[in-house]
Amino acid sequence: MQVQDVDLRLLRIFVAIVECGGLSAAESRLNIGRSTISSHLSDLEVRLGLKLCKRGRSGFELTEPGRVTYQASLELLQQCEAFASTVASSKNELSGRVTIATIDTMVSDPRCGVARAISALKARGGNIQFDIQVCEAREVETSVVNGRSLVGLGVSRHQLRGLDYYPLHNEYNYLYCAQGHPLFELLEDDVAESDSAKLEALLAEAEVITSNYLRDKEVRNDGLNYQNSAIAYHDEGIAHLILSGEFIGYLPEHYASYWVDKGIFRAIQAEKYAYQIPVMLITSKSNSASPLAEALIEEIKRVHVGDDQKLIG
Repeated sequence: MQVQDVDLRLLRIFVAIVECGGLSAAESRLNIGRSTISSHLSDLEVRLGLKLCKRGRSGFELTEPGRVTYQASLELLQQCEAFASTVASSKNELSGRVTIATIDTMVSDPRCGVARAISALKARGGNIQFDIQVCEAREVETSVVNGRSLVGLGVSRHQLRGLDYYPLHNEYNYLYCAQGHPLFELLEDDVAESDSAKLEALLAEAEVITSNYLRDKEVRNDGLNYQNSAIAYHDEGIAHLILSGEFIGYLPEHYASYWVDKGIFRAIQAEKYAYQIPVMLITSKSNSASPLAEALIEEIKRVHVGDDQKLIG
């Protein structure tokens, strides 16, 4: 089939459906109703002569032709955006869609320069669209690998082939408890030697939240109690669990400071229970050649030097 403008629109809708995990979930992202989304999906299936997915009471599931079409759609849409970006650059303009994948709570870190990079990029080209997706740590890398995002800001212990990693700064994580937890009152003042045994006993009994950062346990090697009765996939989820007063957990210092300043959270033996995670700019070796991607990477690197770098050491 010959690809027309209407086909590109239908393919973008299909990609959004897949990435959101279904028609209903894609409503807010596409800002159109489920019935209209369903109609567009049916139109695309007719245009292609393929059954792209199964949808109904059993849920949403891609067919094998649907999986192939999804990957081909990503490649085609990337090429279209790269074409528009290259043509715009020939006129000394930046144009196209900037897609950024990032882990959550980065916005509360004063060292994060994403907002400044966006502002600088916007000044260089008024015809740029911005799309920021907040993801789990693994999904940031996957989003860049699959071409859904031009760049990612996240953490990685096992770097993936095909990606480049540029260190931005280190994120400091500490172990916290909240009001209502037995450790909270004990930590109100400096723990006396007579209370040290009690502190160790409470720590041995306390349930530590398991996060999506599966590497945490091997990195910390803290000997604490991971019973897996509390699991969270984002820092916000960890904060909810800590606030219950039933669990303790690790959070970035910049994020936890909101509750620490209010006297709701307390760090537990910060000199002992702490670790650092390097925050990385993640880019694709194959997709970073477009003028827009190069400009985005350049601005992100630029705003993370100087004062930002001083904070690392």
